[in-house]
Amino acid sequence: MSVTAETVRRLTVADVRRMHADGERLPILTAYDFPTARILDDAGIPMLLVGDSLGQVLLGYDSTVRVTMAEMLHHSAAVVRGSKRALVIADMPFLSYATIEEALDNAGRFLRETGATAVKIEGGVRSARTVEALVRAGIPVMAHIGWTPQSQHGMGGKVRVQGKSRETARALLADAVAVQEAGAFAIVLELVPEQLAALITSRLRIPTIGIGAGPGCSGQVQVITDVLGLGEFSPRHARKYADLEGTIRAAATAWAADVMSGKFPGPAETVRMDDATLDEALGRTADDRAIAGMSEGLAAGIPLDRDL
Repeated sequence: MSVTAETVRRLTVADVRRMHADGERLPILTAYDFPTARILDDAGIPMLLVGDSLGQVLLGYDSTVRVTMAEMLHHSAAVVRGSKRALVIADMPFLSYATIEEALDNAGRFLRETGATAVKIEGGVRSARTVEALVRAGIPVMAHIGWTPQSQHGMGGKVRVQGKSRETARALLADAVAVQEAGAFAIVLELVPEQLAALITSRLRIPTIGIGAGPGCSGQVQVITDVLGLGEFSPRHARKYADLEGTIRAAATAWAADVMSGKFPGPAETVRMDDATLDEALGRTADDRAIAGMSEGLAAGIPLDRDL
């Protein structure tokens, strides 16, 4: 549903907890810029994630590892400016929370400099102390376990489903409980078998947000370019709801053809000035011609530079 001016209020973590307690499913989309955030916010999307996925889908990097704090701050601020209702969650980029001190400093910058409402960090048991420190400092944290893109090199490099063996399934259960007890308000489960994701969801008090983790999670998050049909690659867990790549390509092709044929710009896209005013500006009025006739060698009209 669309958001009206009378009901606009920035959602908080308390609202997310209430929605979860009421059994509402939680839709989350990534956003990286002002116009997209404005549209998604107006569509009523309750949470917008400024994911470090922007490195690949927006900046052309080969992985999320290359995304910097400066880039994340820049895009997070744009998303906050473009939204009025959504809870904006900023992804903490690679090595921005390697120590608790760095985590507190960088997470604080997201809230202070961009206006983001919360941050997201990857890792379960290994990140629990960091989650706890951030929450104690008053910074809401969304956790992220399963396939964690920032750790791809340590996880074999190839994107793959996590938790398919007895040992890894138990490890994911431990990760989920650890970040919950550390104070995370929600947890992303990425590329986890649907049965395991549903089981984790049933054992937690906080909402789970699935991406490639089946329908049993409390909510779902998707990369906006996958939903809109932008980009050459679409993962199996994504569903394309539009074909903006085709639409943009067709529009650009049609516009270029109109330029080359002279159809663009036309009268609707062109501004004219009053012809009499133009004559006055260029010294082409009847009085100007009369003065020129009285002055030997003086041509009517103000000369252009090339005529000097």
